[in-house]
Amino acid sequence: MTTAVTWHPNAPKPLALVLGTNEIASAVAAKLSRAHFAVVLCHDAFPPVIRRGMAFHDVLFGEARDVDGITGNRADSIADVVRILREAGHVAVTAMHLTDIIAFRYPSVIVDARMQKHVMTPDLRGVAGIAVGVGPRFAVGHNCDIAIETHPCETGAIVAEGSTRHADGRARDLGGAGRERFVYSNQDAIWHTPFDVGTRVYKGLQLGSLGGTPVLSPLDGALRGIARDGLRVPANVKLVEIDPRGRGAAWTGTDERGQAIAASVVSAIHQIMQTGRKAGRVSANV
Repeated sequence: MTTAVTWHPNAPKPLALVLGTNEIASAVAAKLSRAHFAVVLCHDAFPPVIRRGMAFHDVLFGEARDVDGITGNRADSIADVVRILREAGHVAVTAMHLTDIIAFRYPSVIVDARMQKHVMTPDLRGVAGIAVGVGPRFAVGHNCDIAIETHPCETGAIVAEGSTRHADGRARDLGGAGRERFVYSNQDAIWHTPFDVGTRVYKGLQLGSLGGTPVLSPLDGALRGIARDGLRVPANVKLVEIDPRGRGAAWTGTDERGQAIAASVVSAIHQIMQTGRKAGRVSANV
């Protein structure tokens, strides 16, 4: 049984480490910040972040980014982390190694939101007071204390027993388009593009080149996601996402999926902190 964790209004905020700087990790970080946690996002290069308008990721490249009213600030040192976390409504975004952060302060919570769908996940238990796994390949009692489902048929379900669903290659519908709205890398190579998220594009337009091979837009629409120019990307990862919804297209803020997952993460953490126990599988209300 997990030991209950409590805190008091005048005590230091509990530290939450969020692995990943993608849109899901960023939604989780923003929600945790609003729930009075001191939050540090730790960058991982795999997989590449494409929904950058919805994420804190570009803070690492000197760009300003807010997510749901929470401001991300780049931290290159522990001194930076300490300074940033003193400010209400701010989270630290860093490329420092996880062990550097843990050496600074033992975290109350670690959330693995890297969404590494086809990579074996490490055992996070013992790294923090509570270890939360988000997405595929998490098994409660094996590599996390509690997990959050991200599969389209059960997004946001809290998994306190068993495992989350494996990735099945299906994409949720967006404006009538599923998997076909994505472009995947076909090789390990350097990616070059002159475009950024939010740009209106049309089917067949060259969006960039991967290892010298042209990459074309699969649909008319807006760039909901695109990897940063100059990035080395591995094979078989998402490189581009098109939003085909016309005037309804969106590439900033947190979408419904991110909100549901983030809310469930915070709910699961509070459940353990307040009771010291983990309940059974709970369906998400989305």
